[in-house]
Amino acid sequence: MKTIGLVMIVKNEGRSLEKCLSHIRKLVDEIYITDTGSTDDTLEIAEKYQAHVSYFEWNNDFSAARNYALAQSACDWNLVLDADEYLVSGKRKDLQRFVEKGGSVGAIQRHDSYREANGEFSRSCAYITRLIPKDTWFEGRIHEQVVSPLPIAPISLVFEHDGYLQAGKGDRNLEILLEELREAPEDSYVLYQTARTLWLMKEHARADGYFEEFYRLVPGSGTGYRTSGVISYIYNLLELKKFEKGFEIIENERDRLAPYADYHFACGTFYTQAIFSDVQRYVSYLPRIESSYMRCLEIGEVPEHEGVYGNGSFKAAYNLGVWYEVNGDVRKALNYYRRAQSKGYQPAKERIRKLM
Repeated sequence: MKTIGLVMIVKNEGRSLEKCLSHIRKLVDEIYITDTGSTDDTLEIAEKYQAHVSYFEWNNDFSAARNYALAQSACDWNLVLDADEYLVSGKRKDLQRFVEKGGSVGAIQRHDSYREANGEFSRSCAYITRLIPKDTWFEGRIHEQVVSPLPIAPISLVFEHDGYLQAGKGDRNLEILLEELREAPEDSYVLYQTARTLWLMKEHARADGYFEEFYRLVPGSGTGYRTSGVISYIYNLLELKKFEKGFEIIENERDRLAPYADYHFACGTFYTQAIFSDVQRYVSYLPRIESSYMRCLEIGEVPEHEGVYGNGSFKAAYNLGVWYEVNGDVRKALNYYRRAQSKGYQPAKERIRKLM
């Protein structure tokens, strides 16, 4: 029977490491932890879980650290995790079945928690390649990618991730990304990550040029990050009130991104804000607000699309409620507010209370 190791790189992860290890330890045979300079109780926690501990001098290169950590493992397969990722569901037998079958590298489903600009708590879904056979490595200084000829297949492991709620990572990530861009200025993936990092840091004007270059260079198909990059670009243009450019991108992508609820949600939001900014100029887009959010509900929540949770359900329903309320159709507004409330969306409950 093939063995499975847990491989991690850590630095000052006392906040989260015990939670991570306590959830995952029954799914693996051995735990390998490489420390890059902790000064808190990280190593004491690692020893508590009988981890094989090694040390790596940090050099601003996540792949170098991950590959060193992988080299310490004697297991046939390795599950690569970060300390702020916590197992929600998944069983050893499913993991074992995957590695015994072989022929693919495995992608976990990860739910990322973050706060939106208005302070609202949100979650998004992503699939990330993390289960790999021995002698498989990573490349890229940051947002590193697995190098393997094997196809990627989902595995039945679901994780919660709260790292985006912690401050300070944006500046660190940006420094490394800019280093990579100096070496590969036309790498569309690095441009995407740089633009998105600046967008998340709310440096929208600075992000704009990187988004523009990303969009110019990214292939039309065959990349998993393209959809996320284009949708993020639309939102960044909205922040900058570059409505004409935004409409151009939306029209360019209408056929390609038609299956994605996140795209239609971005369109509905973009049309709404454009009309608010200049009713006379953009009033012709008014009917598209309703149709965009309707399309979100038709598509529904599709985890494989790696979107924001709610854009295919309660958030779209809530925005339709607002649409109908503004247009004086209280009956329809209440219907969609109740639909959103049924998913536990608190703003919908407040709107219902005010309307009733």
